[in-house]
Amino acid sequence: MKAQQFVIIGLGRFGASLALELMEMGYEVLGIDHNEERVEEMTGKLTHAVMADATDEGVMRSLGVRNLDCGIVAIGDNMERSILTAILLKELGVKMVVAKAISILHGRALEKLGVDRVIFPERDMGVRVAHQLVTPHLLDYIELSKEYKIVELTVPSCMDGQSLAEINTRAKYGCSIIALNRGGGVIVAPTAHDHVNEGDIMVVIGSNESIDQFEEKAVNREEAEA
Repeated sequence: MKAQQFVIIGLGRFGASLALELMEMGYEVLGIDHNEERVEEMTGKLTHAVMADATDEGVMRSLGVRNLDCGIVAIGDNMERSILTAILLKELGVKMVVAKAISILHGRALEKLGVDRVIFPERDMGVRVAHQLVTPHLLDYIELSKEYKIVELTVPSCMDGQSLAEINTRAKYGCSIIALNRGGGVIVAPTAHDHVNEGDIMVVIGSNESIDQFEEKAVNREEAEA
């Protein structure tokens, strides 16, 4: 099966990091930037790295961009160039177009253009860091909607050795532990008989309120025992 192919336009910190991660995952990546230094930095690290004007339709057609599976506009220093590039990718018929927004207004404009997904890296990272700062056991945070989220929590000492039946998050809090990550690997859809150890990572899904209650209860218990 042919590996999925991506084109990333804009090889700044965000674009370069995304491109390298996709390469690490085994996908093919074409990187495009108008900055020669950035392109040289990525040459040999990506499937192809090209210095070009991504708003030039002729150039983009010659690079075969329309045949790729996903186009990502990672331009963060020029809103006009970002919007024009997104328009061109849509017009060329790229299957999925994702674009980085540098402001709420920019994001709204991209949505109105029909971009399939708009991302706000700085805002989203700010949200994650804020949650991590106020919740000591929180490792990662994904917002599914305004009401629901998935979080990764480290198992506190007060839960060490307990089974999921004893913790009973569904009945007590209304959230569910959907996976456990420990040194020996990942347990997906763990059963009530599975035990957790201090330092394990619990992947929890539920409403914001239910998970917040679970987090607070776990932290308060550990602090009380300290």
